[in-house]
Amino acid sequence: MIETLLIALALAMDCFTVSVVSGVIVRRTRWPLILRLALLFGFFQGAMPVLGWLLTRSFSAYIHAFDHWIAFGMLAFIGGKMIVDSFREEGAAPSINPESVRTEFALAVATSIDALAVGITYACTGYDTLGSLVLPVLVIGAVSFGMSIVGFLLGRRCGDVVTRKMRPELLGGIILLAIGVRILIEHLS
Repeated sequence: MIETLLIALALAMDCFTVSVVSGVIVRRTRWPLILRLALLFGFFQGAMPVLGWLLTRSFSAYIHAFDHWIAFGMLAFIGGKMIVDSFREEGAAPSINPESVRTEFALAVATSIDALAVGITYACTGYDTLGSLVLPVLVIGAVSFGMSIVGFLLGRRCGDVVTRKMRPELLGGIILLAIGVRILIEHLS
């Protein structure tokens, strides 16, 4: 359960970051917008691991001998990307409109690509049935939902200072890397 919660927190960091930026852009508390964003983020973060798992299950029997390397590689790549992205230079004001439904869907899908990769790792690390994914998927979706609300409200209150001081993508990347290393060590020992 702790590992599931850590994965959920790591995946939710992108949602949190985008929600902070959305709060900075909108500059007012609009609960219909906040809840719609949080629901979309939570839904896609929960659905993408299932999609990744389904895509991988069709050929996972052939990759059992090296599945731990796949899981490690995916988590290391995602975590490394998140760490690198956390140090990118902040440019001018964001050019997104969080009040546009099209933008909301695009942000929800874009922030959930990492969750698709996590679904692939689930298929490679012992989640044998769709039923075994219920708890992780619900936790991932709920944490993303909650972190999206918190992020929006923080962005609304604190502006862009929050993203510079906290570097949530850095924390998420470190967590994913640590989980990948743990998986690799467990399978190699």
